[in-house]
Amino acid sequence: MDWRDQIVTDPAVCGGQPTLRGTRVLLRTVLGYLAHGEPVERLLADFPTLTAEHVRAAIALASSAASEDLPPPNPVPGAGFP
Repeated sequence: MDWRDQIVTDPAVCGGQPTLRGTRVLLRTVLGYLAHGEPVERLLADFPTLTAEHVRAAIALASSAASEDLPPPNPVPGAGFP
């Protein structure tokens, strides 16, 4: 999945903040729900314009952003690295 297909910014929608395509639901709202442990079903019930694909795109974006900020892993001792 390419999250860019579902997460958009448009100056005319929500002041240009990232939203889920075809909705006025902010990306930060979706990520906030998930960070607080809310199940996907609750998100979909609270925001009927959202789809499971929207939620997966939000998670994919967060994963992508996190991997860019993390340092590379250290080699495992004894794994054949000098």
